[in-house]
Amino acid sequence: TRDDGVSPSRSASTIVAASVYHVIKIEGYSNTLEAERSHQLSSCPFTSGGHTWHINYRPTGSRKSNTEYMSFFLVLEEEDTTTTQVMARVTFSLLDQEGNPVPAYTFTTQMCNFSVNKSQGYENFIRRVDLERSGHLTDDSFSVGCYVVVTKEAAASSTAVAPPPPSDMHLHYGHLLSSKQYTDVEFLVGGETFLAHRLVLAARSPVFMAELFPLMNEVTAAEEVVQIDDMEAQAFKALLTFIYTDTLPEFNQHEDDDEMTMIQRLLVAADKYKLQRLKLTCENKLCRHIDIGSVATILVLADKYHCEGLREACFEFLSSSATLSVVVETDGFLYLTQTCPAVLKDLISNIVAHQLERTDPFSVNK
Repeated sequence: TRDDGVSPSRSASTIVAASVYHVIKIEGYSNTLEAERSHQLSSCPFTSGGHTWHINYRPTGSRKSNTEYMSFFLVLEEEDTTTTQVMARVTFSLLDQEGNPVPAYTFTTQMCNFSVNKSQGYENFIRRVDLERSGHLTDDSFSVGCYVVVTKEAAASSTAVAPPPPSDMHLHYGHLLSSKQYTDVEFLVGGETFLAHRLVLAARSPVFMAELFPLMNEVTAAEEVVQIDDMEAQAFKALLTFIYTDTLPEFNQHEDDDEMTMIQRLLVAADKYKLQRLKLTCENKLCRHIDIGSVATILVLADKYHCEGLREACFEFLSSSATLSVVVETDGFLYLTQTCPAVLKDLISNIVAHQLERTDPFSVNK
């Protein structure tokens, strides 16, 4: 490991000037092993903090004593750095198939002075045999993430402590889910099996807490199978992703109908498991999908699951008589009138109120 950066010559406080996350994908891994050790394989240049950098990859190590390892280095490309100190810290991470850092192979250097030594990184990043056995090498390729933080001197001070990097807790929990390590509960949903961790689910959802950790006298098997019949497999998979990472997975941006359907199902799941943040996230996304063809269906959903913000957004969309005249001809509106008469009454009241606001000469909104 090369953590040999030189500290600033005087005490100073530092601030982050820039940060960048760069992913290098090694395709044709077996072919790279044929390169001479003295031959450096380099990534495309990228910029951060006003400087140009690239990543050096040495598949057979950087010296005779570590030929069984792969080496990765961050390299500053500028020739002349005598006028200013270029201070930076770099984190190298082996990435799993989901693009998440593998904690066992995630390493961060100290704050290094690249003006003194333009190449910093890790000689013994990972043994090739460990990579080949890890499952992260597929189709003769693998990826490494490089997170670079460049700092600059702010003011004289008694310390020189750089701020910590952004939280990556969600990446670690995401890896815990995708790796399936130490799981202790199994779910059967729509014919598919999902493995998870009781403590994580219970910490996020009071419903899972009650289901997975019942009263002490209600002993359950440590590895019981929990069958869920009221949810599709893809929706449950997205639910688990949110529970572990606090983010939604990427949906197919080219299929708006599929995305809206999935968001609707996730909203129902969020209500069932009392995941308020997920429920509000789904409401926000559905607001963007309100149109002539969907507004009635979304309004039924909003009423059934007590989504006040989403309900008001639908009412606002329908406040125009021209829009309403088109919507009433849709099958969705017919279903709304049959299943939610109370909503229809509120809708009429809302439209009347809007019309009065527009015609009242003393209205403050005129």
